[in-house]
Amino acid sequence: MSKGTYQIFWTQTAQHDLKKIIEYIRTDSENQAKQVYFAIKQKAENLRQMPLQGRIVPELRFHNILTYRELISPPWRVIYKTEDNKVWVLAVIDGRRNMEDILLGRFIE
Repeated sequence: MSKGTYQIFWTQTAQHDLKKIIEYIRTDSENQAKQVYFAIKQKAENLRQMPLQGRIVPELRFHNILTYRELISPPWRVIYKTEDNKVWVLAVIDGRRNMEDILLGRFIE
């Protein structure tokens, strides 16, 4: 791997999030589901060259947690972190929902 190129890894949680989103959209439109899938995957793929392009997640910044970043593919929020030459996609969340409720729900499960 050349210098400046990062590997992209999707956690099981992020894969599950994306799957659920696509399944939900597919009930209305197969085409729309494909477009959303490829748009989200492309956003994550762009992190190979510019892993710090996303903003720090505002709800976490408020608590001085600066490790996690996000990219927006409206209305989806792709949450990730970088580590060495790796990008870990951690979650894909509907940006219209309350992020704090979602994170709290995941910690409780």
